[in-house]
Amino acid sequence: MSGQQSVAHHILPTAATMAGVCVTVISIIKLTERSYSFTTLIDDFLAVDSLVFLSSAFLSYLSLRTQRGATWEHAADILFLFGMAIMVVCTFLLVYAMGYI
Repeated sequence: MSGQQSVAHHILPTAATMAGVCVTVISIIKLTERSYSFTTLIDDFLAVDSLVFLSSAFLSYLSLRTQRGATWEHAADILFLFGMAIMVVCTFLLVYAMGYI
């Protein structure tokens, strides 16, 4: 790339951070649980979401280290966006479960 960083340089640290955020939110939910059925569903979604972000970080790392970098970078980008979509849905569900809506 001519003077421009690839998307993988941004996805790698951000996806790893978002996986940590998912785990942190799961533990906060467990500490303040009110509605068991609803928050358990959110916990499950966030656990899967942390795996999506971890996969995105791994693919981003592969894109930086292999010859097929563009292919892995595209896959990491798609997984990252999918993980963010799951997180937005979980955020709305969590706000609803906590009674703020």
